[in-house]
Formats: sequence, structure tokens, C-alpha cells
Amino acid sequence: MPSRTPRTLLTALAALTLLTAGPAFAAPAPEARAAAAAWDTDRAAAAYAVNPAAVTASGSENADTSPGRAFDGNGSTRWSSDFSDTAWIRVDLGSTIRVDRVVLDWEAAYGKRYVLEASKNGTDWTPFFTETAGTGGSVTAHTYPQEVTARYVRLRGVERATPYGYSLWSMRIYGGEPAPASTTRTNLALNHPAYANYYQHAGNSPAFVTDGGRPADLKADISRWSSDWNANRWVSVDLGAPSTIDSVDLYWEAAYAVDYELQVSDDNRTWRTVHRPSAAEVASRRADVKSPGEAVGRHDAIRLPQPVTGRYVRMLGKERRSFYNPAPATAQFGYSLYEFEVWGTGGSATAAYPALPGEQSGSYRTTFFDDFTAPALDRNKWRVVRTGTEMGSVNGEAQAYVDSTDNIRTENGALVLSAKHCKGCTRAGGATYDFTSGRIDTHTRFDFTYGKVSARMKLPVGDGFWPAFWLLGSDVDDPSVGWPSSGETDIMENIGYADWTSTALHGPGYSADGNIGARQVYPGGGRADEWHTYAVEWTPTTMRFFVDDRLVQETTRNKLESTRGQWVFGHNQYVILNLALGGAYPAGWNKVTTPYWGLPQSSVDRIAAGGVRAEVDWVRVEQKG
Repeated sequence: MPSRTPRTLLTALAALTLLTAGPAFAAPAPEARAAAAAWDTDRAAAAYAVNPAAVTASGSENADTSPGRAFDGNGSTRWSSDFSDTAWIRVDLGSTIRVDRVVLDWEAAYGKRYVLEASKNGTDWTPFFTETAGTGGSVTAHTYPQEVTARYVRLRGVERATPYGYSLWSMRIYGGEPAPASTTRTNLALNHPAYANYYQHAGNSPAFVTDGGRPADLKADISRWSSDWNANRWVSVDLGAPSTIDSVDLYWEAAYAVDYELQVSDDNRTWRTVHRPSAAEVASRRADVKSPGEAVGRHDAIRLPQPVTGRYVRMLGKERRSFYNPAPATAQFGYSLYEFEVWGTGGSATAAYPALPGEQSGSYRTTFFDDFTAPALDRNKWRVVRTGTEMGSVNGEAQAYVDSTDNIRTENGALVLSAKHCKGCTRAGGATYDFTSGRIDTHTRFDFTYGKVSARMKLPVGDGFWPAFWLLGSDVDDPSVGWPSSGETDIMENIGYADWTSTALHGPGYSADGNIGARQVYPGGGRADEWHTYAVEWTPTTMRFFVDDRLVQETTRNKLESTRGQWVFGHNQYVILNLALGGAYPAGWNKVTTPYWGLPQSSVDRIAAGGVRAEVDWVRVEQKG
């Protein structure tokens, strides 16, 4: 996790992620399943009512495990298929709805690989969720930001996890019929597409602001959009056609906007502000500071002075509410909105989410390459990063990054990043450091979107040595974006262990300790201090990580957004190479606290003796087009 984020914020973000991340859990006991099903039925946005008689399947294990049992609302009954990898279960919803999520509660005989598909006619099917490494338990597959409007939904098996069939305690489908065009005053936003610049995780996507669900007390943690922790965040609704709008209802959770603008647009680009709270309202809302446990939401019923026209309606946040954390200290989180209702006439049920990017065509060609054969670092290709200038101290690491040939140099056709020790010798960013090291990147020299990124490297082995080869979103320094909304792609990290390295993705809802990552162990007794090639293939739909051409992690946009959070890898990133010392990631494994966090005395002695270094033979970026 070689991020730019301070450790205190990393800890908070990790805690949030652990509460909301999507790993599967063991199948619950029958009484727990029944309780969970009852709780879910009481939610403001309940599962779409399904007639069990409208459920069909490729087959069933016996009469007591017929397909309707997965939709009967009884958490102790189940559908169990025949013993075939290609078994399927299909439901006719009776009408066409916008599906926002499907929840699968697996019995012990679960699917390892399977596909969820949608159809309007029961014949032509479109996949909207693909699982390639299922672990059973309860799985929630969110559809946002895909367009999934269907009368029929099917689970199609590809590979079973056990010798038995596929077995589901329940399959719940959430969604509703989109509001049609209307000549009488109605909520034109109901079950229409909604968008946001950022959201906290898959369970708080903008799709929830139009699903018709909100708790009566405006306090419960259900069916809501929640932004990340930034003031400049918005959520919008597509009404489908030009409309005449006379009022808007915003049902806020406790994290409401103190100040905001209500805007309309004809083209989703040019916005006109039609409402903003008065100065007195803003002052009153700003003064309403409570602890998170005491705070409740609010209902803003906005009657416009005169009707306005537009197809798109947006809430643009300007100032977030403050909370005691605890008193007298305060903290601010994101914006959180249960429901966004737009009242008027017009609209159209044909409003749809746009198609997501597909794979690129063409062949790969090299667009960046450095084999470090020049007598010194090529600064037309690389920027030297310094602590206290280009970056601050992060992750509790012990080193200062400096611009010195003692730490960054070319030698025998390789880049060398060296660690040095001198107690109290280095001042950087207002702090004193006992260690120096090297970090370089391609920011402002070569920022790019999509491609194969690879490097041949040899790493130091020893507790707390933390070399990394990674990509960071080019907008990370934009205060309206920041980390992890910028995205981070860790192609290779090593924290001093000889036999393994790790890969990871960081973004909203999957950052810090909750990242989407994998650990790879070298086959055949290989070691990190030998030469190996580390790579990622980054496409509009997938991230594939390799070590010596061996696939070690594959994460699709579909799986990531369906289960974890927003895909933030559709824009420029840049390459980073660095050698860190100690800090959060090593300490999490080696549990060392002295003399430095994650860096034991034996490693300090090795740095002082010289020779702790990461070597890079070459770096290459290949792109299509």
C-alpha cells in the first residue's frame, strides 16, 4: 500500500472499508437466515415481490428443493439443482423493472463460477455479473453503473464448488419500474438512472437515491447514496426527457449538506442553479452539531418559486455537516442522501445508463521505455520525488526521500535505489530523519491511460525493506479528488520476505487494509532478491497482474463495481519506483515497533553497513492505438 495518504486517515478508511467490503461469509444457521430475511423484508426498499410459481430451473435435486423455494421468503428452505455445472434458475418478474442488485444466499453447495443475466423477453440474455472465484456465503451483486432493465433474471452456473448441485437458500432481486412519461404531477425520478462523481462503496452507490426507499426516522443505515469525504460532491438524476419541474424532495441521512445548489440541465453538461438554501438556513444547519449517534437526517421540501424545465437534476454539495467527534472536537464525513424525488410532468421511462467502455482494438506498441544505460537518471523521463517538496511523510515510514546519487543512480545498466542511515542527519518537511532513500516517478513526463506496464527488478530481503513498483492516479494532488478516489495500482510490493510479493488495487470502498489484492509465492524456491519481471495489463475492463508472465491476480471492472466500489481506473496514472523503510504494511506483518515501526534493529544495522538497495533493469509501457 505505498499510498500518499497519512496513516491516521488510512486507519479510518480501513475501518470503513472493513465494515462494507464484500468478501463472502460462511452460510448462516437457519435461525440466522430467517432473521436476516425478516429484517430485509422490513427495509424501506424491500426485495421485489416474486411469485414462486414464476420460477423455473434446469432441474432440482428432489421435490423438496424445487426452484420456487429460493423465492418463498423462508430462510430455511432452498433450491438445489441437479448435479450439473451448467444448471440454471430463472425468474419471471411479471413486469420490466430496473434491477439495482441481486442477493444470493448460498447453502454449502455453492457456485465457484456463475453468471447473472437479464432479459426482456426470456430468450435474449445479457450478463451483468460474472463470478470466477466464488466462495459461497451471502453475495450481493450491485448493477450500478450498468443498465439492467429486465423482466427475467437468470443465474447460470458455469462450475460448481462441490460434487453436488448449486444450492440457494434465497435469491432476492431489488429494483422497481421506472417512472413513465406523465402529464400529471408525479415523482419523475423514481427508479431512474442516477449518477455521482464519487461514492463511498458499492452499497452506497447513487442508484439508491431513486429506488423509493427511505426509513421513516431518517436515521437507519439503509438504501442511500453516500459520497466520499469531500465537500465538492454531487448526485444527479436523469428524468429521460425534458420535464417541467415544480418541486424537489431531498431525504437526507444525518450526514446532510449544510449548503448546496439544486441545478437543472438539458444536456448533462451545462447546469443552471434553481435553488440554494438562504443564509439563515445555512447558519441554522451549520449550528446543528451532534455526535454521530445522536444525529438524524432531515427532509428538504423545496417548492420552486416557479416551474423550471430540464431533463437532468443535480444536488451539488458546497458544505458538509459537522459532528462532535467527540465534543468539543468536530469532524466532517461525506454527503448521504436516502432519496432524491423530482416532482412535475414530462419525463420518460426510456432513460438508461450509457454503455460501459469495452476492450480496445489494435496491437500493443511500446510508448515508454528506459533500460537505465545512460550514465545518470534520465530526467526527461523521470521526476525525482523529495519528502517535504513533492510529497509528505506517509504510512509511518522511517525514510526521507532525497535527490542524491547516494540514493538514486544508474550503475551497470540498472537503476539503483539505495537506503542510507545517519541518525538525525536529514531535515525534510519540518521533520528529522535517520534514513534516506530514493523515489522516482513519471508524473508530468509520462502520464497515460491503459496499457501493459512491466519492469525487471531485484529486491532487498530483510524485515521492513519495502520496495514498490506501482501506478498512481494523476489527479491525486487535486484537492477535490485526493486518495483513494484517484486510484492506485500496486504492481509489486515486497516487505522484506524472500518468498513472496503482493499486488493490489485501491479506490473508494477498497483502500488501505481493505484493498483488492493478492499475494504470490515464487514457484520452485524462487526469491525476491533474484531478477524477476513484474507487470500489469490495464484495460478498460480488467486489471491482470503477472510475475514472470504468470498470472497472479485478475480483477474485472464488473466484479469490482458489483461488489466493492467505484472503478477509478479510466483516467491517467503514472509509474512510481521507490524503496521505503518500515511503516504500516511491514509492521502489519512483522509486528516490529522498535527501534522503528516495522523496522527491527537487525535491518537498521544492515542499512548502516550499506548494500540495501532495489535494482531495476528496465521499465516498459506498451499501449494500443
